[in-house]
Amino acid sequence: MFTGLSAFPLTPMNEQGIHENEFSRLVMGLAEARVDSIGVLGSTGNYAYLNAEERARVAKLCVEHAGPVPVVVGIGALRTRDVLVNAENAQQAGASGVLLAPVSYQKLTDDEVYTLYETVCSSLSVPLCVYDNPGTTHFEFSDELHGRIAQLPQVRSIKIPPVQDDIAVAKERVARLRVVIPNDVTIGISGDPAAATGLLAGCNAWYSVIGGLYPETALALTRAAQAGDVQQANALSVALEPLWALYREHGGSLRVAATIAELTGKVSQPCLPQPLKTLQGDARKRVGAVIEALSLS
Repeated sequence: MFTGLSAFPLTPMNEQGIHENEFSRLVMGLAEARVDSIGVLGSTGNYAYLNAEERARVAKLCVEHAGPVPVVVGIGALRTRDVLVNAENAQQAGASGVLLAPVSYQKLTDDEVYTLYETVCSSLSVPLCVYDNPGTTHFEFSDELHGRIAQLPQVRSIKIPPVQDDIAVAKERVARLRVVIPNDVTIGISGDPAAATGLLAGCNAWYSVIGGLYPETALALTRAAQAGDVQQANALSVALEPLWALYREHGGSLRVAATIAELTGKVSQPCLPQPLKTLQGDARKRVGAVIEALSLS
């Protein structure tokens, strides 16, 4: 399950609630494209802004509309008790796996993070992916800590931050992590601009934002990298550089992806929880020009 393309759709919403029909259509589109898995309630799914009941509903809707495609549900929360509730709700919904980031307000220690994963794994009956995302959690995993956590019985993947855009450096990064984790634990790359390099460097999966909107585009890049076609994988990524530039300009992928979804009618406006906003004015026009130029529609 934790290999290939894992596509992460938005959770479109306004202050009145989740746009369930829009979310369901996004999931059905991913299932029709035959992505390798669907990841919901990650950062792109705005999990931190939803309560336990809303998150349980999203998990249920995704499983209902994903068909045979495995569903991975984000369960991160500030308190371990809430993580456990989210984990149980995800399992009750029929999730094939869960995704857990060490969410915190106070900076966590290594022992606290290890205990979090140990506690959660003891209650799980499905596999878990460790979500290493220092950009939002402000927690830096060491390889030693990854190695300890990867020995826990339910851990089957690690979602690492973007690798450097240098294949030799990226290969060394993946190899260094691979040494300390079991062979049956996969390594997945996040950060869409780093996907081609990460996959070619030995990552087993791409946890993808753009895959949640344009699965065929993301699948083409993934399959090229899986086949070892360095030239094609890099060419497909380079072709998307105008999109990657928007990510860099606007501090990440969320606002760009949500703006694309609104502009293309995949979701209604507004689609983000307040106080978050999609891009407006000239920035919105630039996003529209990029997707038109790339024939992303």
